[in-house]
Amino acid sequence: MMLCGSRQASFRSTVVCSPFSLARRVLCGIVLTGALACAQETAIDLPKALSIADSDNLELRAARQQRAVTLAGFKIASQFPNPAVSFAAARDLPHESLLWDQPIELGGQRGKRRALSREEQKSTEIDITVLSRQIRQRTREAFFRALLSRAQAEQSKAALDLATRINDVVRQRFEVGDVAELETIQAEVEAARAAAEYAGAVEAQKIADAQLAALLSRPLEGPLNLSGRLQDLPQTQGIQAVTETALRSNADLLRTTQDMVVEERRLSLAKAQRIPNLDLQAGVDLNSPPDFNVGPRGQIAMALPIFYHGQGEVAQSNARLDFLRLALQAQRNNASSQVIAAYYDYVAKSRQATQFGDKVVPQTVKLEQMAEDSYRYGKSNLLTLIDAQRRLNETRKTYLDSLFAVQSSFAALENIVGAPLD
Repeated sequence: MMLCGSRQASFRSTVVCSPFSLARRVLCGIVLTGALACAQETAIDLPKALSIADSDNLELRAARQQRAVTLAGFKIASQFPNPAVSFAAARDLPHESLLWDQPIELGGQRGKRRALSREEQKSTEIDITVLSRQIRQRTREAFFRALLSRAQAEQSKAALDLATRINDVVRQRFEVGDVAELETIQAEVEAARAAAEYAGAVEAQKIADAQLAALLSRPLEGPLNLSGRLQDLPQTQGIQAVTETALRSNADLLRTTQDMVVEERRLSLAKAQRIPNLDLQAGVDLNSPPDFNVGPRGQIAMALPIFYHGQGEVAQSNARLDFLRLALQAQRNNASSQVIAAYYDYVAKSRQATQFGDKVVPQTVKLEQMAEDSYRYGKSNLLTLIDAQRRLNETRKTYLDSLFAVQSSFAALENIVGAPLD
């Protein structure tokens, strides 16, 4: 029963006799799984970056503190006039008097002040929303700039590998006497040039990561774990739908429309303030012998609007309303033209990037490979190969720049529209 000649018995014996090895494997598996899960959680894609910026950006958080200011303004607008209490003592009769003076606002002035304060709160919310959209645009551009810096670093590394491979080929041909030493020097210079560009691309990646980290309120030192590709170009609706969305959500239109509402409330308050306040006074006269010791007293007072009755404030509000109506019409035309320009700019850059990705880059890669094979077999000179290599590098850089231009153009279009488009 316990013989070790059987393979099954040997396997069972190994499992039973090595529990610590099995536990170690299980523990390592759990640790690796947790590490992978943690890495996946910490990877930042575009939606997560936009969400983090919306909640953690310091500039946006500071702007949201303005809500407390507007809430305090509403409390101020809700206040009632304070009464005044006066006490007098005199040698004449009556010797003492006590008076309570209570101003009474007529015409619903308090309610109109509260309505004006509410609309000012909405104006503050619009300003915060506009800033949030600007932060969204800057975060989107910074995110894809960070991806661009990574792609440029990879491209520079590929160019360095290519220059190193060509340098090795030239060195091999020189050692067998096929080429002159001049070509080895040229190849070494080209490899050194590629190495310098790669080093610069690595430093540029650090700068892009720091700019994105600042928008996300993350530590500025160290690389960010990003998830995404420049090649994932955004898609949007047709120009008609985008224009209609802009007329509802454009920042300038929202501000001007809300300014009109605020000014209408201010005009209503100015008209109500033309009604004079009523002062009610009640009190007692004291110590007036031999007539009385305590005698009641009361009076009513009201300002007479003879010389000035608030016509200036009303005229000012009416003039500002006329100005805002004309400004709103002009801003509608401007918003439509800006949307059209930004939309077609985005379409043009998208087509350019697609053309580079589908045709220009593959054909340039093919030309470089043909030039390398031709030089390897002695059918062309080194300058032709270097020229093909540089053309390939420039084409790839232009392609990456065109991809980032599409992302940046989309971010600008989204900011003009005033609403997310993807």
